[in-house]
Amino acid sequence: MDAANLSAAAAGVALTLRPEACSSSSPSPGGLVASTPGDAALPGREGREPPFSVFVVLVVTLLVLLIAATFLWNLLVLVTILRVRAFHRVPHNLVASTAVSDVLVAALVMPLSLVTELSDGRRWRLGRSLCHVWISFDVLCCTASIWNVAAIALDRYWTITRHLRYTLRTRSRASALMIALTWALSALIALAPLLFGWGEAYDAGLQRCQVSQEPSYAVFSTCGAFYLPLGVVLFVYWKIYKAAKFRFGRGRRAVLPLPATVQVKEAPHEAEMVFAVRRPGLALQRSGDSWREQKEKRAALMVGILIGVFVLCWIPFFLTELISPLCACSLPPIWKSVFLWLGYSNSFFNPLIYTAFNKTYNNAFRSLFTKQR
Repeated sequence: MDAANLSAAAAGVALTLRPEACSSSSPSPGGLVASTPGDAALPGREGREPPFSVFVVLVVTLLVLLIAATFLWNLLVLVTILRVRAFHRVPHNLVASTAVSDVLVAALVMPLSLVTELSDGRRWRLGRSLCHVWISFDVLCCTASIWNVAAIALDRYWTITRHLRYTLRTRSRASALMIALTWALSALIALAPLLFGWGEAYDAGLQRCQVSQEPSYAVFSTCGAFYLPLGVVLFVYWKIYKAAKFRFGRGRRAVLPLPATVQVKEAPHEAEMVFAVRRPGLALQRSGDSWREQKEKRAALMVGILIGVFVLCWIPFFLTELISPLCACSLPPIWKSVFLWLGYSNSFFNPLIYTAFNKTYNNAFRSLFTKQR
């Protein structure tokens, strides 16, 4: 009797363990191996973290905060520009265009990217049509944000080097043309795969949604969306630095002859007359040059930081986007995600930079919240 019961229990245990053994060696649909009690004994599995570890929750929380901060800060800039009449002119329309693109990145692109990150194996479960819409908005808004940075740098360059010819009317026309070209070029790059059949963004078999990996489109899109504006902003900032250095040096040399005006000692009465008439004028000119010099230095520093942050945020992503399709190689998914979100973070830094160096924005923010209270 005891032997019969023991043999039946052994058979039951064998039946219950056999599916477990099969499942422990078969991959899940997302490419991950299913979790089993014996995973710790399998080679290569000891370092794998549970699906919702503390680290994952912390990263997701930080990404959600990044999305919310990017949306709210850029929205605050837009509301300020719309409500304050002094901002209804150049260069604030370029800042507004940048804020619009960054708001769209935070509202339409980053949330769906976070959903994809959280899905098993980064699979896209929302269908082919929504995939095309998301990828189109991703390329459109990120490209527009990048080209708006280049437009701000160009406007600052012309302001410093052509301040007599670059009048308010010329500046308004130039900024309107740059904004139109920015969004037109961004739309062309974003819609080229759909209009001309230039690769496919959605892979139904793998449930993947990503920018077309066609090598020719990779060269076209990365050059048009990043490398061309990168060349523009680097060249422009170099010219800004040279022009500002020349103007500031010339301004200092122009003030040096000041002591020569007070050198006459033989005729005290005449010297006093010259001193009384010319000194206030020279003092006023010196303070005016000093104010303009500080303003131009602050503007040049703002453009430099804007360009530096733009390069640091986007260059890792666009290097991989250009190299991967050409060499048929691929980075680990974790690094792709890091580079992608580093690029998205540029939309958070943009409004912080160009408002931190502008006291008018700070005063406008303060008055906006004061009136609301």
